[in-house]
Amino acid sequence: MELSTIILLCLIAFLAGYVDAVVGGGGLIQVPAGLILMPTQAVSTIIGTLKVPSFIGTCFATYQYLQRVKIPLLRILLFTSIAFIAAFSGSLLLTRMSNQFMKPVIFFVLLVMAIYTFTKKDLGQSLQKEDIKYATLKGVMICLFIGFYDGFIGPGAGSLFVLAFISILGYDFLHASAHAKIVNLSTNLGSLILFIGKGVILWPVAIPMSICNATGGFFGSRMALKKGNQFIRKIFLIVIVATLLRLGYDVFLH
Repeated sequence: MELSTIILLCLIAFLAGYVDAVVGGGGLIQVPAGLILMPTQAVSTIIGTLKVPSFIGTCFATYQYLQRVKIPLLRILLFTSIAFIAAFSGSLLLTRMSNQFMKPVIFFVLLVMAIYTFTKKDLGQSLQKEDIKYATLKGVMICLFIGFYDGFIGPGAGSLFVLAFISILGYDFLHASAHAKIVNLSTNLGSLILFIGKGVILWPVAIPMSICNATGGFFGSRMALKKGNQFIRKIFLIVIVATLLRLGYDVFLH
């Protein structure tokens, strides 16, 4: 692969890491770019290679959030375990059937999300208190359904986690993003282990992209922590619109 292509992929990885650290959805930037810039590679090789920088970048972003946002250990361990199993089950089902029929459904769900977030100005601006037992049960259901979606379809799963944690559990954008980062790590880990085991990863591409994605994740998480909920809300809306455009193309034009 040409050096110029790897450099361009690294720049894209930085941007993807930055966006992903704030609200999720970095894969919407990184995956299409990888498919375009590596046309001679098998899709499994491209997706497997891109999973490495995504995972490493999320690790660095998660570390930054954990320095500033307090997250109960037992609850997040439960959430990540459920999400890991659900994502693995979704990926397993994906190997046996097509996910095309779900894309129109997800498109309209995201459209409602975008309208709801845009019109409800105070959404995610403050942290609401709720009964711990019911909040944990709701969190388990969120991780079960969205974790399965992440393994089965994928696009926008990080943003779905953020909105679900806000609208259902009453988190603000900052706490929702922190929780989403950690849960997303568990859903990505299963896929990464699978791709490493199959030996499809292009490490000369994955390693420099990982460094750039991690750098983007570092700056993105620091900016989110510095600017707070309003900044995250704006980026969240941009990512949701981008997801809508991507899925809209797949559903209506492709």
